[in-house]
Parts: sequence; C-alpha cells; structure tokens
Amino acid sequence: MSPDGDFVGTSALSDPAPSLDWKSVAARKVADRRANLDHWPDWHLKEKVPEAVADVSDIPLSQLTDREREIVSQDATSLVGSLRDRRYTAIEVIKAFCHVATVAQELTNCLTEVFFAEAFQRASELDRYLEETGEVVGPLHGLPVSIKDHVMVKGHDTSTGYIAWAYKTEATKDAVVVDILRKAGAVLYVKTANPQTLLSLETNNNIYGRTLNPFNRRLTPGGSSGGESALISLHGSPMGIGTDIGGSIRIPAAHMGLYGLKGSVARMPHAGLMGSHDGMDAIIGALGPIATSARDLALFCRAMLHYEPWLVEPPLLGIPWRQDVVDGVGIPDKLSIAILWDDGVVRPHPPILDALKRTKDALVHGGHEVIRWSPVDHQEAWDLICKLYFLDGGEEYRKTMEGDPYVPQTEWIMAQVPNGAKSFTIEETFQLNLLRESLRAKIAAHWNNTGIRTKSGRQVDAVLCPVAPTLAPPHDTTRWWGYTSYWNLMDFPAAVFPVGRLNAETYRPLDVHSEFPASDTPRNAAEAFIQSQWNPNTYHNASISLQLVGRRLNEEKVLGMLQKVEDALNRFSTSASIPL
Repeated sequence: MSPDGDFVGTSALSDPAPSLDWKSVAARKVADRRANLDHWPDWHLKEKVPEAVADVSDIPLSQLTDREREIVSQDATSLVGSLRDRRYTAIEVIKAFCHVATVAQELTNCLTEVFFAEAFQRASELDRYLEETGEVVGPLHGLPVSIKDHVMVKGHDTSTGYIAWAYKTEATKDAVVVDILRKAGAVLYVKTANPQTLLSLETNNNIYGRTLNPFNRRLTPGGSSGGESALISLHGSPMGIGTDIGGSIRIPAAHMGLYGLKGSVARMPHAGLMGSHDGMDAIIGALGPIATSARDLALFCRAMLHYEPWLVEPPLLGIPWRQDVVDGVGIPDKLSIAILWDDGVVRPHPPILDALKRTKDALVHGGHEVIRWSPVDHQEAWDLICKLYFLDGGEEYRKTMEGDPYVPQTEWIMAQVPNGAKSFTIEETFQLNLLRESLRAKIAAHWNNTGIRTKSGRQVDAVLCPVAPTLAPPHDTTRWWGYTSYWNLMDFPAAVFPVGRLNAETYRPLDVHSEFPASDTPRNAAEAFIQSQWNPNTYHNASISLQLVGRRLNEEKVLGMLQKVEDALNRFSTSASIPL
C-alpha cells in the first residue's frame, strides 16, 4: 500500500491468487471497458481498420468535426488559455477528447478505466463556476488529463496490470497528484494501460493485452507509461501522468515523438501509486508529465508545486517552482553541453547517432560549446540498479503473479533478477546503498571535472544523450535500458524531446565516425542482439528523440536549456535547409 493511500480490498496484496482463472478476469475487465465506451456509440470508429494497416496516426482526426479537430490539436498551455478566455467551454473540450480517446482505444488498446460521465459532470461544474464568478478554479481549469493505471483515482480500480489486483483495488482515496489536479481544475476521464509488473519498457499485460504504437503498430509504444504515450500521440489527451523508475516516462515519450520529464524524486508528488515494492527506498520511481510541447511540462510542474505537496507528502522538499529560470533567468546565453554518443555497452542505431550529430552541429552553429561526455560505469550502474529493483530476489513479483502467466517482457526482466533470485540480507542491502552513493559521487566528480575541458572553464550545463539504443522496437524485443535507468540511479532530471521521424525510403545515415571510435564487433550479447535488429524498414515512421539531462533538483534549468537547444535546432534547420 502507498504511504498515504488506503483502498478497498487490500487483501489483494497479501493473498494474490485471483478468485477466477486469469482469462475470466481479463474477459470481464475488457467487457466492462467496452460497455463504458458503448454508452457513446457515435464516437466509435466509422469503419474497422484492418490489422495489417501499420500507421493509424491520422485516423482519429479524420473522425472529428472541424471544431473538435481544432480543440484536440492544441497543446495543454493553449487550451487552458482558451478555456480561461471562454473560447471553448470545458464540456465541449472534454467531449472532444473523449471522442478521440474512444477511437484511440480501438486503434491501439491504450485505455483501462473509462469514466466519461464523471468527467462531463465535473466539466459542467467548471463551466458554471466560470460563468457565475468570472474566475477559473485553478491553473488547469477545464483541462482534460489522463492518468496512468497504477495511480489511484478515487472510486476506480487500480489493477496495475496484475490479474490478482483486478476488482480488488478500488481506490477510496486519490493519489496526491490526482488530488492536486482536481484542485487545479483538471478534468479526469480515463486511466491508461501499463504493463504487467510496471517494470517494463513495453506495455502488455494479461488483463487488457498489448498496447500498440499508432505510427507503426508493429512497434511498441514503450512502457511502462505506454498507454499514456499512445493516447496523447493520437490527440486523445493533451497531458498525461506517467511514472519512471528506469525510463518509463522518457521511453514512451520518445517512441511517440512527445515531450516527457522525469524529475528528481524529491520534488514531484508520488504518494498514492500502487505497485510492487511500495516502501522500498533504495530506488524510487519519479512521477512526471507527458505532453505535446515543452511548455506543457513546465505548466504541469508549476501547477503541482503551486499547491505545496510537501505539506502532505513529507519526503518531498519544499522547493517552489521557479518559472523565471524556465524563461531564461540564470541560464547562460551560450550553453556548454556534453554529448554522450555511446554508453560503452550498447551503441545506438544510426538514426539516433545522426540526431546527435545534427544537434551538435546546430548547437555549435548557434555559438554553444559542445564537448564529449565520456561514459562512466554504465554496465556497473545497470548491474547495481537490477539489485536495487530486486532486493527481495523478485519474490513479491512472483507471488503476485501466481496464476498470472508472464508476458514476454516480464520473462525478460525476471531473468535479470540477480543474487540467484534470493533476497539480499540487511548487511548486503547496506553495502548496495553505499555502492549507490559511491557511484553518485563518482558521476558528480566526473561532471565537475568537465570544467577542465571547456573553453569557458565552466562545468557543462547539461548532458545530451540517446533515450535508448533503438527507435521504438518491435514488440517484445526491448533489451537495454541503460540510457535512461542510469539517470534514475543518479536521480538527475531529464527531459525528452522529438527531433524527427524515420522515413525508411529516403533514409541515408550520416558519417559520425569522427565523433567517436566504433567497432562492428559487438561488445556483449545485448549489443549483438540490438545490432542485428537494425534495418530501416523495421523502424519506418518511428519517432526520433533525444534526452537532455541536468543536475539534481534542477528541473527548471533543464526546461530552460531545452528551449535553447530547440531554438538552435530550428535556426540551424532553416539556415542550412536541412530537415531534422
């Protein structure tokens, strides 16, 4: 149980065996979801789309009226402004997004709990309040926000991808983030799919099945916030809530060409999330937004910290949001950026290296300084984080999934359980914590020493790196998390941003060999597998994204620097006539 959240049926955690066989539980949940969506039959797909159609990204907008299309094509920041100015009513906004969410579900299987009627009631209340007072309820007045399945929403199931928890985990209390969203005026209407165990960078479970990537349904949308990324990329939500303990916000955002932010654990509220290993402090998941613009990431953070969540969630630090930093105050006019090209374990596929090369050229063209970031202990970091994930030898996962067959990505991560699948002793856990802090200190010193190599003598402001070694991979083939989990171990904030999309028919790789030495001989089994995957046709239409990493508790600075990076890319693309 989460530290602040109680719910109906807590016996699901102590007695995980479901009362029915898993297929019966899944069939019931799927039927319930379908029944909820069938209350609005006019919102279903006008024609069934054959499974062979890979790219379905344009279909949702084609089902809408002009007014609906105008609404759902805006980012969250624009929408809250239009709602405040009464260009749209909250009820017409939520209905437009519910319409698209219904279509998105049929195309990608991205939804879990559906509660449109509640959303309509709340939207009507907000419209009435604005009409009577002339004031908005809060900074997110009328904004539809989707919620990842394992985040508690009062009155709704929190099955979290586990058969054993379905129908046994109805929340009697909102998670802290949900409570703040309601206070801020947001309208909640759906929960979105996450994978079995949550500890997966793909989205598949035995309750609802597999979530698909709408740009190429043969590829994964990522995980564990894959339902969020699929829904948002199809305009079915302007902003969604994800969580991240190894890349679960950044990977889905990257695979969909969206923006995502993993903040420092001590800033964003995360009490009221239901998952395995609640109470484990060795490595903690961070909560954050997924959205369609960088400014929406700041909007979310600003709203969260406006309500001072540290007053109700004691582990959080009382650090108010500094929007002036996001807007540029205190950020150098010319940045110093270090690029991590290769983590020393798995070399990224060519389109990702191309994106790094083009971004480097754009930064240099814009007068920014760029140096190389030498990788430090990435394999050792992964080995350590696996131990911190599985301090009990994976026992809680195994117990919870009795009668719930492993999906393929669960099989893969459970095969990574270290220590012979035995629990670490207290003494061993102490040593692991010391090793974690030693590695954090080593990386901090490495960052500090970059000042020796910059022309200004200043330490680099940020690290630019891949999000993963591949673009969105084929289902069940994700194999290396090191480009994201590394920064979880450090507890550094990181923002993901899109830089393009792969067209297999026209793709020609750039020459990046001058940037770092590389060999065609795989260094390990993971790299050999990922090298064998590379074929442009496999990844056709997949999004290409990068990750900007900053120092701990410096979320505002990361977002402020991201604006400068994107500005450099835009200016370089225009001046060089090179599509990025």
